[in-house]
Formats: sequence, C-alpha cells, structure tokens
Amino acid sequence: MQLKSPGWWAGVALAVFVSLSATFSARWFGESVLGFAKSPVSAIMMAIIIGMLVANTIRLPEGLKPGLKFCASTILRLGIMLLGIRLSLLGAGTFTLVALPFVIAAIAIGLLTVGVLGRYLGLTRQLAGLIAVGTSICGCTAIVATAPLIKANESEVSYSIACVTVFGVAAMFLYPLLAHYTFGLQPELAGLFLGTSIHETAQVAGAGMMYESQYNAPVALDIATVTKLVRNLCMIAVIPLVGVLYSSQRTAAETAEVHWLSLIPWFIVGFALMSAVRTIGDLGDRPFALLEPDQWRGTVEFIRNTAERLLLVAMSAVGLTSMFAGIIKIGMRPFALGLFAALVVGGVSFVLISTFGATLMRLLGV
Repeated sequence: MQLKSPGWWAGVALAVFVSLSATFSARWFGESVLGFAKSPVSAIMMAIIIGMLVANTIRLPEGLKPGLKFCASTILRLGIMLLGIRLSLLGAGTFTLVALPFVIAAIAIGLLTVGVLGRYLGLTRQLAGLIAVGTSICGCTAIVATAPLIKANESEVSYSIACVTVFGVAAMFLYPLLAHYTFGLQPELAGLFLGTSIHETAQVAGAGMMYESQYNAPVALDIATVTKLVRNLCMIAVIPLVGVLYSSQRTAAETAEVHWLSLIPWFIVGFALMSAVRTIGDLGDRPFALLEPDQWRGTVEFIRNTAERLLLVAMSAVGLTSMFAGIIKIGMRPFALGLFAALVVGGVSFVLISTFGATLMRLLGV
C-alpha cells in the first residue's frame, strides 16, 4: 500500500489540532468567560470559526489540501455512519416516514423555481441546474454527479459549488437559532427543518451538533441526520430528472443513462447497518449472547463519542477549506440565484414543517 505524503498527514494533523483547540475554546469561553457551570458554546461552531480564521489569514500550503479533503469527506462520512448507533431501525424508519413528504416538496419546488429565475437572469441552463440540484439535494456531491449529464463546464461546476458552500455555511450558523426560536418546544421539528433546508451533509451534521450542544436536544441531531440521508437518496430519482430538465444538448433518453447504484453513498448503507446493530443489540437480556447490558451500553456510548469526535475533526477541515474569496469569485448573477435557491428551499421547508410537521409526527407516534 502506498504511503501518504507528509503534506497529507500534516493536513489531517492540522484538522485534529483545530478540533482539539475548538473543544478547549468552547469549554473555556462558556465556563470561564460566560460563567456557566457547563458551557453552552458548541465545539462544532468553534471548530468551523477557528478553521475559517486560519484559512483566511494564513496561506496554507497546497500540500495540506489532500489531507484536509480526506477529513472533510471520508472522515465526515465515517462519523455519520457511526451515528447510526444512536437509533434503532424502528426510530430511523419512523423519522424517514416523517421526513419524506417535506423532502420531496422542498426538492420539487427548488428545482422548478430555480430554473425559472436562472433563465430570467440570463444564466446557462447548466449553471442553473447545478445550483438547483446542489441546493435541493446534497450540495457538492449532487453537483459533481449531475455535471456530466448536462455537459456543464468547469467554471459552471466551480461557481455552483461556491454558491452551495457560501450559503450552506451561512445556514449552518443561522438556522439552528431560527429552529430553536420557532420549534424550541419540539426539537424533532427543529431537526427536521435543519435536515431539509441546509445544503451539504457536512453542514447539516454541523448544524445538528450545534443544536444538540447548545439546547441539550440530541433528538434534533438524530432526525436532522436521517432527513439529510433521505435527501441524499433522492439523487437516484432526481439527478436523471435534472438531466432532462436542464440539458440543452441531450435527449431525455440519453440523459437518463445513469448508474443508479453509484448514486447510493456508502455511508447511508453504513448508517442503516449501525442502526441494525443497535436494534439487535437492544434485544434480549444479553446483547449478541456475548455482552452484559452494562458492557453493551458502554460500547454504544463509545461508538457514539467516536462518531462525534470524527465529525468535529471533519468540521474543522470544512472550516479550514472555506475561503471568503469564494463570494467574490461567484459573480453577482450566480450569487443572486444561489441566494434565491437557498431562501426558497429553506422557506418552503419552514412553512411546511410549521404547518404540518407536528400533526404528521403525532400521526406516526413520534
């Protein structure tokens, strides 16, 4: 096996160092500065802020970027997979049923309205399609998967990714506050809102962990994670549709040729498997006929803590790769479309969840 370069290891080490600094800073600021017995400041929020400050004040060597990318992608997905240990299959399945109608509505309205405004602003169909799919489904992953179908060029891909990153990071900080102000007595609805309205999987995980930390509501992170995974799975159906709607150079039959299995992220399968492990382990008096109940609870707690530490490292890497220069790079018209797309998806999610969320949860016994 080929050894990674020193720069790769240095990038990973930098993300780990920022995550440790964020944990210390959040505890110190909340307890020593604000005077709380337990800090209400989220380590996730501190990790992103510290990472962004470092990235935008110090010119990081290019050699660090592969290691940071590994943390922001593979480590992130591994952490999300391990989060499955927090939920039984019954809990995950119930959350999926709750999330599905809101996810479908937000995706449908986002795809249709963004295309209309994109044409009004004079943007190419491809750029409008990438911004639409990135905002509506799962950020950069959906953009990269869709680009070859609609023959988008490199600048269109980079502009759309910049839009998703800028507005997704803003939503990651603002939406937990909005969710708590509106759904504070029902953290399940707050998690549902975070999962349907924020673009990237990493951003949803970060927002969910901030909410859990600041408002002591772990269920918000659980349902936000499940909701985002439901959105990710919608790529299987939506990306071929986007190919038909937004390509000006292919026929519908040509654009529909997609390797569907490749659109199922491995960490979604892993999340389901970890939920299955939790479900089986909780059955009976002796989990897996090997462990004592106290040992099983300790194992679940260890995996949960490991998942959260991995996500903290991933969020540090997200901060370390977020550049303020991306806003200037986008240009005003793509920027306006990205803002509109973010507001439409967030607004639709907010209105629908505020109106129907509590009723649907009561019907499903959540």
